[in-house]
Amino acid sequence: MNGSGQKGPDEKYCSECGAIIKARAEICPKCGVRQASPFGSLGAVAPNGKSKLAAILFALFLGGFGIHKFYLGRSGAGILYLLFCWTFIPALLGFIDAILLLIMSDDDFNRKYGGV
Repeated sequence: MNGSGQKGPDEKYCSECGAIIKARAEICPKCGVRQASPFGSLGAVAPNGKSKLAAILFALFLGGFGIHKFYLGRSGAGILYLLFCWTFIPALLGFIDAILLLIMSDDDFNRKYGGV
């Protein structure tokens, strides 16, 4: 808790009272309410603002064009996906990427794609 009234990258708002608490806190120290993500593990947001759910949806629906790669900061791979999109191989790879993102832990997602 930074004391400035603004939420830091490792903080979130309590779902009940709105107090700024640590992002990994399970219980709000101010009101005592247990915190839960509305999307479960899919609601993970990396410190740079990248959403795991958005990445999964991009990979599922626009994976053939590599949009999820551009979103996650992997522009080189995104360009390769665009160059070969006519072969439908990137669409298959995008589906596989979506599954891999779905089973990836929040910590691994933050470690791999959370760099600011």
